[in-house]
Amino acid sequence: MTPDTYYLQTARRMWQQFEPIHALVYYAPEVFEELAALGYDVATRWPTYFPLRAAPLGAPGPERVSSAFYSFSPQMVTEHVTPAWTIATSEQVRAARLRGVDRLFRRLMGDQIGTAGFAEAARLVRRVAEAADTAGRPLAAGNADLPWPDEPHLVLWQAVTIIREQRGDGHVAALLTNGLDPCEALVSFAAIGAAPVETFDSRQWTSEQWEAAADRLRSRGWIDADGKATDLGLEGRDQVERLTDRLAAGAWTALSETEIDRLVDVNNPILTAALLSGLLPGTNTLGIATVQPPKW
Repeated sequence: MTPDTYYLQTARRMWQQFEPIHALVYYAPEVFEELAALGYDVATRWPTYFPLRAAPLGAPGPERVSSAFYSFSPQMVTEHVTPAWTIATSEQVRAARLRGVDRLFRRLMGDQIGTAGFAEAARLVRRVAEAADTAGRPLAAGNADLPWPDEPHLVLWQAVTIIREQRGDGHVAALLTNGLDPCEALVSFAAIGAAPVETFDSRQWTSEQWEAAADRLRSRGWIDADGKATDLGLEGRDQVERLTDRLAAGAWTALSETEIDRLVDVNNPILTAALLSGLLPGTNTLGIATVQPPKW
């Protein structure tokens, strides 16, 4: 295996390692409590999801959030972003986010957060985050611009978040490169079986918008009459995944192969705690466990 191939495979392998750790912030009761104290509605997760994720950008309006988040319907973004910064400032949201993550990690991981292994994981993943190129990647840059916390468990979560958003920003570039607009991105992903169509309802595109996107993909030969991916559609989505991995791989060259193996070892107890938390949904729109990785 060439070094290039190794780091391309590593980019996807480590996404699977760290995505669940980052995603806890959008489901944790501790985070909901912190945001509720600021005045946000926590009956569902969406009124807090948008300010939690967008706060590192300052106080962006719906247009900027739609651009950066990409796959959400603009109507949904407008509904939740328009009032977000009238409830609390972005600085208050960022502080509440970190307090919630601190409380969450202490509950889920207890004494583990004070171990040498946890501190080593934080040091290694921070090196990757600091090596991640943020040019043209707004969400990664916003998180990279934040001051580093002092405690290892918060350093680890922030580093994981930078890496996660850096990959996500690159994924948007890959979608654009392959000619997929926001709704088409979801329709084509559902077409390859990444998740049931109903799962993508969370992005709140109307049935008319979804069908219009499907019609556009049919006209290009990407999906058939039943909404399933054709060979052309499968190849197109494979190209998206390939470019996503390629754009994420550079940061991982900050670590040697031995260091990456070590990071997996010391991160496994943290990942296990995240997966066993019961907080993460069984199905999601990411395709993290359903989409076959590219064959490099």
